Amino acid sequence: MLKEGMDVYIPLVDDHAVDAIVRRKDGSIALVQIKARSTTVKMGDASLFSAINHEYREDYWFIFYAERLQATFLLTSEEFLTECVQNKTGKNIGVRGIWFNGTKKDKATGERVEYIKERYLKYIVTDFTRLATGLV
Repeated sequence: MLKEGMDVYIPLVDDHAVDAIVRRKDGSIALVQIKARSTTVKMGDASLFSAINHEYREDYWFIFYAERLQATFLLTSEEFLTECVQNKTGKNIGVRGIWFNGTKKDKATGERVEYIKERYLKYIVTDFTRLATGLV
């Protein structure tokens, strides 16, 4: 975001699930939650993001980065709520999660490989233009 010339502010504490505040050129503000998964996570979990407490918030965005898949997903609060699953039972009732990848067997090697599920490809970004402009 900084490399793209955006004004980004980092809160001192993360009490409200906000990792960054972006001030757009038009003066509007976007609140951003950033989640990341490293290359060392268990096979099959490259882009599993769970235990997220979230209810709809205006001009609130999620950035999900899956290092092993080399993919960055950008979703609005509304898009996240449409795509995520919410735990209905158990000790984590009410929390949400999203799993951008699946696994399949590579026909050539016989090994299990991860892939990004087709329905999530529309959320992959290579820049933050959408966040900078606020275009949904």
